[in-house]
Amino acid sequence: MKNFKLAMALLGCGLVLSCANQAFAGGVGYIDYQKVQANYPLAQQAIKEVDAKALELQQFMVDKEKQYKALDTPLKKQNFEEATAKELDAKQDAYAKLRSQKEELVYNNIQAAAKKVLVEQHLDAIVDFRVIFVGGVDITDQVIQKLKSGVQ
Repeated sequence: MKNFKLAMALLGCGLVLSCANQAFAGGVGYIDYQKVQANYPLAQQAIKEVDAKALELQQFMVDKEKQYKALDTPLKKQNFEEATAKELDAKQDAYAKLRSQKEELVYNNIQAAAKKVLVEQHLDAIVDFRVIFVGGVDITDQVIQKLKSGVQ
């Protein structure tokens, strides 16, 4: 009888420890990506750089329009249009490339910080906050802290 009680006690302890371990491991985290971006200095700097490039492109168009109006012959206007179109295409491609590079850099850094939080919090997955209806763990502020501390 003593052995049976000891076995039942050990089984009970094992069950309690197993349940406690399950409570601390796993789960789903969620993140508000827009909030992280808004509070991430590198993202704000990237937005400023992209916006500056867009303004530069707009100013280019304004300058070219003024030059076009100053031309007096149809042949000069046609040649000017062709040259400007090529120049504009190159500038638009450079803008698109810069924007893409900055977005990718910011996304990769945010993802790396989120992965660190995932490991630290013993989470199974991290999803966008709009996917969660009930439950989950909000890790947005933790990711922002990681990014601001420069840990990636």
